[in-house]
Amino acid sequence: MSAGGDGGSALGPPDQLPGAQPIAATPYIAIPPNAGQQLDVGGAMDATQLANMQQPPPSQTGPGAAGGAASKSAQQKRPVRRGGKPPPDRPVRALFCLALTNPLRKMCISVVEWKPFEWLILMTIFANCVALAVYTPYPYGDSNLTNQYLEKIEYVFLVIFTVECVMKIIAYGFVAHPGAYLRNGWNLLDFTIVVIGMISTVLTILMKEGFDVKALRAFRVLRPLRLVSGVPSLQVVLNSILRAMVPLLHIALLVLFVIIIYAIIGLELFSGKMHKTCRHKITGELMDGPVPCGPGGYQCSRVGPDYECSKRYWEGPNNGITNFDNFGLAMLTVFQCITLEGWTEVLYNIEDAMGSSWQWIYFISMVILGAFFVMNLILGVLSGEFSKEREKAKARGDFHKLREKQQIEDDLRGYLDWITQAEDIEPETDEPKQDGKTKQQNEIESTDQLEGDEEGIQQESVWKKKKRDLERVNRRMRRACRKAVKSQVFYWLIIVLVFLNTGVLATEHYGQPDWMEHFQEITNMFFIVLFSMEMMLKMYSLGFQGYFVSLFNRFDCFVVIGSITEMILTNTRVMPPLGVSVLRCVRLLRVFKVTKYWRSLSNLVASLLNSIQSIASLLLLLFLFIVIFALLGMQVFGGKFNFSHDEEKKRQNFDSFWQSLLTVFQILTGEDWNAVMYVGIQAYGGVSSFGMLACIYFIILFICGNYILLNVFLAIAVDNLADAESLTAIEKEAEEEAEKNKSRSGSLARDEVSGEAGDDGGEGGEDEEAAGTDLEHDPNETMEDYEAALDTETSEKSDDMNTHKVRLNVESDEEMEEEEEEEDGEQEMQDDGQEVSARPRRMSEYNMATKKEPIPAGSAFFIFSSTNRFRVFCHWFCNHSYFSNVILLCIMISSAMLAAEDPLRQKSDRNDILNYFDYFFTTVFTIEICLKMVSYGFIIHEGAFCRSAFNLLDLLVVCASLISMTPMNTGAFSFIKVLRVLRVLRPLRAINRAKGLKHVVQCVIVAVKTIGNIVLVTSLLQFVFAVIGVQLFKVGLSGPDTDTAPRKSILRTSYNIH
Repeated sequence: MSAGGDGGSALGPPDQLPGAQPIAATPYIAIPPNAGQQLDVGGAMDATQLANMQQPPPSQTGPGAAGGAASKSAQQKRPVRRGGKPPPDRPVRALFCLALTNPLRKMCISVVEWKPFEWLILMTIFANCVALAVYTPYPYGDSNLTNQYLEKIEYVFLVIFTVECVMKIIAYGFVAHPGAYLRNGWNLLDFTIVVIGMISTVLTILMKEGFDVKALRAFRVLRPLRLVSGVPSLQVVLNSILRAMVPLLHIALLVLFVIIIYAIIGLELFSGKMHKTCRHKITGELMDGPVPCGPGGYQCSRVGPDYECSKRYWEGPNNGITNFDNFGLAMLTVFQCITLEGWTEVLYNIEDAMGSSWQWIYFISMVILGAFFVMNLILGVLSGEFSKEREKAKARGDFHKLREKQQIEDDLRGYLDWITQAEDIEPETDEPKQDGKTKQQNEIESTDQLEGDEEGIQQESVWKKKKRDLERVNRRMRRACRKAVKSQVFYWLIIVLVFLNTGVLATEHYGQPDWMEHFQEITNMFFIVLFSMEMMLKMYSLGFQGYFVSLFNRFDCFVVIGSITEMILTNTRVMPPLGVSVLRCVRLLRVFKVTKYWRSLSNLVASLLNSIQSIASLLLLLFLFIVIFALLGMQVFGGKFNFSHDEEKKRQNFDSFWQSLLTVFQILTGEDWNAVMYVGIQAYGGVSSFGMLACIYFIILFICGNYILLNVFLAIAVDNLADAESLTAIEKEAEEEAEKNKSRSGSLARDEVSGEAGDDGGEGGEDEEAAGTDLEHDPNETMEDYEAALDTETSEKSDDMNTHKVRLNVESDEEMEEEEEEEDGEQEMQDDGQEVSARPRRMSEYNMATKKEPIPAGSAFFIFSSTNRFRVFCHWFCNHSYFSNVILLCIMISSAMLAAEDPLRQKSDRNDILNYFDYFFTTVFTIEICLKMVSYGFIIHEGAFCRSAFNLLDLLVVCASLISMTPMNTGAFSFIKVLRVLRVLRPLRAINRAKGLKHVVQCVIVAVKTIGNIVLVTSLLQFVFAVIGVQLFKVGLSGPDTDTAPRKSILRTSYNIH
């Protein structure tokens, strides 16, 4: 190595060689000292260079060390660019004249890429949004002083945005080369907004009264979109939604195709049918709340004798907007029906005009195909896109972050448990140490006695002894408190207290007596004391660190402190009544304490909180979307909704920013959005003018908001629910594994003794299942063949059970793995007991699908054994395919006859005939039930008739039908009419006969079981908001505290007026 070092010094450092890399970039590889001796002579130069390249830089201690150290420090002081972000590629010239060395361009680049400049632009955008929100639109072009000031401030914003645009164009270039200003979509949006603002300003100055620039000013509401370009998280969310636009475009084409088809059909069937209504014969006055009329539809005689269905033209429902007179209006009406808002009103209007016959087929098919199928494909597409993102997150490991966080908390709790256990052991281990210390102290005391300090040291020793005694008592008390806190009694005690507190909160209502209000206050203080004691007990037993490591403990602490604060402020009367009512709502948070003690519910709440964190950017994007459309609605419809002087202004309007926000949010939720659209169309002249163009605003708002953004929330919630289920499954598997290990280690000796006997018993059950699977039933076989096959299988089963030597090797993989984990002695004992059967069976015999169930073991009704000929006949007859098909046909016919009954005329001839048929079908179903009970037994043994839920449903329906056949001439049997209602369950009997339908119902039942926690969380939220509503609004409709009767009359009168 020394030769290599000399050669390296002679040739110079490797970083001075042409093409060589610096030493800092070369990894150090250690070479043994004798490596150079193993090389041949021809490779000496290469070996020397290799050694020089691979050896670490030598420590310089000679005269040249100072120069080397100086150069090294100089290299360290140089600013090094990060390797992950290369320098941006700047165009050589911008605008064909400004080079990179141009001072103006250099200044623009430095300013544009300066971080405070970006924050300044974001603050300017936010200020512009505030200015747009403060603007108040007035009808007929009126204005006020505030709006005039805002128009002047708009020039300032326009100048700032124009300067920013010009500086970015100078810095990045305009459009000619890659990376130019207009090559970015967000910059293109900024440039468009600035240009439109300049054009509207110029037109306003040049033509003050000749041109209306309000349409161009509406583009100013797009400026909040510039926040997206300044917030990276918003760009990520918006880009992910834009990536889903390609499949969403396909869904949009399908929706458009469905709308066009149904619009053409409606145009052919219902064109011009809704322009007749009831008018007064003499005055021609319209009826109140006019509706379409027709010969077979609505009869004007219901209104009064002086009204008739006039042939005079009437514009139609909703001012002529809802009809099928032309293709555009038909498409708008079909889209409204697909959104499920107001489609029944359209159906009833058509039936009033044409009569109720076949029109329902058109609308029901449109709702099923359009609303239930096609529109829900949007949710499927969004869920699929987010599932892909979820798979990518799984690959990155982000999916398990919540689980890792919980695992960290569990580990920390485990460490704290070990610490507390060590504290419990400490008193026992401290005694010898204390004895040694006492001995050492005695020696010191004996030495110090010569100095005359014996009394002070004895007092110090007594004080330390008392301190040790107090610490010992403290440890014992904490140990007892920990044991009490973690006990099942304490667990159920807190649950009971939470539910009692919930019940007391639910008793509060308006007009409650004084004693109940006093009782609620006393119980509230009682619960505050109890929950405070619980918190203090946990803090004392677990310690502050152990207590606050749990999120739910922190939540409990917040609730307790809030409740105490509320009690103090209420008793001292510091806050006003409304503030006290709001603060009292903190009590309701105690209801959520139940989620802490319910594992699956706790995981669900944690996943919901995790979803809230993950959709924070989406919430911001949704708020930005609502703000933009609210501002656009103010620009387009502000001051327009009070066009009728006779009517009061609609509550849903765009006359202020806050009211506009509320209206937009109402449209997003789909609640009565079509009524707002009707008013917006009327504001611009209605159907006869260009008012129909106003529907474009509402349609885009509803589609983008309701079908896209809100469905994204649903897709994220579904993914997080899957996370909650996976967390619960992981915890269950961990607990089962722990229990299995515990039971395996605790009962290993017992398993070795009784393992063989247990295996024999299990094989008997497998033989019974195998015997059952061999009973394949041919529909064409006779009773004798069936009985002979049954006897053969029964004898084979009894032979196998008596010999105990047939060991079927059909264990599952899990059982084989458990056998491999057992000890060798038990394995040998099992191997010795295994023998080969004289008649081995194929595995396919045990995997065959069964077509029917075998006769259960035991006697039916204690008289029919499994070999009884009558029972065998009943079993063969009930499992015959012809019998099942006949029963299914009877169920369908009887269900159709139930639908054909006339509920208005009970004594009609048609009902009498249907009753006779009902007697016949009831008899058939009763015979079927009796045959099945004889075949399978009643309820005692396994496989009996009443052991199946579907059989119990059949029995319930048949019993209700039998009781309903009782004569009802006297009033004593009037309750039987109620039992006749149970006959409507008769179609459900088809579930047990149709396998596909049965599987679907079973899947629905399993789904209902899994949503129990979701229903509980929903119920908790409903309860909390219901009690909050009582707290805040229980006196809102009553007005001043006056007499009860006048107040009720006032409310009743106002209700009738509206």
